[in-house]
Order: sequence, then C-alpha cells, then structure tokens
Amino acid sequence: MFKTVRNALKVKDIRNKLIYTFVALVIVRIGCQLPVPGVDRDYVASFFAQQFGTSGTAMGFFDAMTGGSFTTMSIFALNITPYITSSIIMQLLTIAIPKLEEMQKDGEDGRKKIAEFTRYLTIGLSIVESLAMVIGFGNQGYLEGGITFTNVLVVVVAMTAGSAFLMWLGEQITEKGVGNGISIILLINIISRIPQDMITLYNQFIKNATVANAVISGVVIIGVIVAMVAFIVVLSGGERRIPVQYAKKVQGRKMVGGQSTNIPLKVNTAGVIPVIFAGSLLSTPIIIAKFASVDPASGAGATLIQKLLKICSQNAWLNFKNFGEFKYSLGLVVYIILVIFFAYFYTSITFNPIEVSNNMKKQGGFIPGIRPGKPTTDYLTKVLNYIIFIGAVGLTIVAVVPIFCQGVFGADVSFSGTSLIIIVGVVLETMKQIESQMLVRHYKGFLND
Repeated sequence: MFKTVRNALKVKDIRNKLIYTFVALVIVRIGCQLPVPGVDRDYVASFFAQQFGTSGTAMGFFDAMTGGSFTTMSIFALNITPYITSSIIMQLLTIAIPKLEEMQKDGEDGRKKIAEFTRYLTIGLSIVESLAMVIGFGNQGYLEGGITFTNVLVVVVAMTAGSAFLMWLGEQITEKGVGNGISIILLINIISRIPQDMITLYNQFIKNATVANAVISGVVIIGVIVAMVAFIVVLSGGERRIPVQYAKKVQGRKMVGGQSTNIPLKVNTAGVIPVIFAGSLLSTPIIIAKFASVDPASGAGATLIQKLLKICSQNAWLNFKNFGEFKYSLGLVVYIILVIFFAYFYTSITFNPIEVSNNMKKQGGFIPGIRPGKPTTDYLTKVLNYIIFIGAVGLTIVAVVPIFCQGVFGADVSFSGTSLIIIVGVVLETMKQIESQMLVRHYKGFLND
C-alpha cells in the first residue's frame, strides 16, 4: 500500500488528485467542528452519553459514521448518512419499480437520472431528519430560545445544507480526486474516532496496570485488531470464479468468440449492509424507548417491555460479569439470524441468477458441464447460496468479536466490526483506483511515445 502511494506521488496528475482529496477531507473535519446555531452542544453531548453511551447501539455507530459530529451537533451532524440511506432506498426501488429498472439499464443517461433522484431524496431525508431532531431536542430543552419558527428554520437549513455540501464534496472527490468520494468521507469520519478509542483502551487496561498486565493487555489489544483486519482483508478479497466459455461464431469473413472468462462471485456479496440492517433493526426499539423515557431494566420487577428492550441491547449480550443478565444474550442469537437473513435478502436484490443466465445464453456463453437456461440458473443459485452463507458467517464473526470484548472485558469503544469492514474495504478499493489510474497513465505515455 505504501509503495503504491509513494509511486503515485511521483506522478503529477495523480499527486494533484491526492492533494485535492486531502484538502477536501480537511474541510470535512473542519466542518465537523462548527456548531449548529441555536443548539446547546454540551447538553446534547451529555444527553447522548447518558442515554446511549459510546458503543453497543445504533446511535454509537451512527456517531462513528459522522465522525463525532452528531453528538456534538455540528453543521455536519447528519453527514453523508442521508445520502447512504437514499442510495439504498433507490437501489431497492430499482428492483420494485419497472420504470426505474429500465432506466438503470439505459446506460449512462439512465444512471445519471437515478443519481439525480438520489440527490433529491437525500435533501428530502435531510429535511425530515433535521426537523425531527430539532423538535426532539427542543422538547428536551436543548434548543436555545425554545421551539420557535426562526430557531427551527435555522437548524433545519444548517443541517440540510451541511448534508448537501458533503454530498457535493463527495462527488467532487470522485470526479477530481482519487475516486470513491462518499466512501472516503465515511472513512475519514470513522478513522477520526479511533485515536480517542485507543486512548480509552489505554486508560482502561494499561495506564494503571502493573508492567506485566500492561504488556499482556497491549499485546492482546494489538493482536485482536491485527487479526480482525487480516480476517476482513481475506473476507473482502475472497471470491468464487465460475468459468464461462463463449462459442465461436462467424461474423462476415471472420470467426469470432471462443474466448474463456469467468463470473467473479464475492464471498462477502452484501458488504456491510446485513450488519447495519440487523443492528439498526434491534436498536430502533431502544432509541424510541429512550426518547419516550422508558428505561430497560432487569430483575424481578422488570416489565415484559423492559425485558424485551434488554434483549435488544448489545450492552446486555455476553455479560459474564453479571450472570443474571446472561439470559439476555438471546438477543445475540436474534442478531446473528438477522445478519444471515439480510445477507441473503440483499444479495437476492443485487444479483439475479436468471438475468445472468439469460445474458450468457444470448451472447453464446455457457458454463462448462452445465447446459444453458434453467440448469445454469439453478447452478448459479446453488453456488450463490453456498458462498452467501460463508460470507454471512464471516460477517457474524467480525461483528461478534467487539461485542464479546465488550461483554467480557468491558471494552467501551465507538468503532465496531462494521467500522473495520468499512475501513478495510474503502482502503483496498482506493488503492485499486490509484493503481488503475497509474496503469492507464503508463499505457498512455507508452502510446504517445
């Protein structure tokens, strides 16, 4: 990776793109520190710390995705999360609405129209989310001057403008920078929280410990992080390549075709979407209950609703320090089932074996040993179901390790397995982008010579 960056800095065009990306990310981090007018940031930060903590909830992960700007109520409090949500919604609607599906197949023009719809939906979601937040904080007394039309308008406009600006900046990084603009903004947000998490781990396990215990703790912490990163790299790069052979055919006086290729099916076909969906689904009842002043509690006096909320709380899973709460680890079983379900569900939306089989048949392609048509579809479905399960198990391991560390050792950090998957995935993809740009420039220079 470092060799790729070093070689890229020697090329003027790519060096300019890297500098452009760096300046853009500096602007992102500066914006994350600018407060929203009319909101008491200290009270809001205190509220989130008391109600949700730093880990084990969707709110903690959401704050990590925004680089801490959400709990401090900066103008980038919503960050790029409305755009990510809009992209997922549009992807789902593309499958459900035939008109959008045709538009997606129209090529570049169709994709531009869908991108335009995504931008409009992003603005709409930003307005709705910021409006809900300002009303909620106003009712909690965290809005200076109370809920007035002027105060609500200022906060909504500031948050919506911040989200729209980041969406535009991400597109500029994609066009004028190294590419993957939205992903890189998300990456820098998550990375910005890691130093504080490392300080927290140091203070918790190393600072006041004996030399022997401090060394052991440091080795364990570094070992777990390195092992998880290595596992995620293998999980992200793993793929099953299905060979495809194209029959020869005559075009004019020439015989064309006959080449061999393959269909690369990634082991982690759904990316981090299953983990995000599963975590968000279980955390939603807790978030609603917190704002409604319903406190999850255990013990003989706990109501059924409180016990169900406790099952949804990751803080109660694998809690070996209090065996009375270990029964709430049933929520972990539900969480794992949801991760596997969403892995199959999301892959079924993004990859259609019937469509792939039909396209291969039209182009004269076939899988060696498999007849075209329905047998090819059945074969692709069988292979896909197999690798989806492997990917889902890998995702589950990555997601459960931080939960295990939290339950057993009490490690309280904001980053999770999901954050590490995003970091590794974006870094690997960005390196591939830089390498491809260097390769294209090399060939251009060779041809010009």
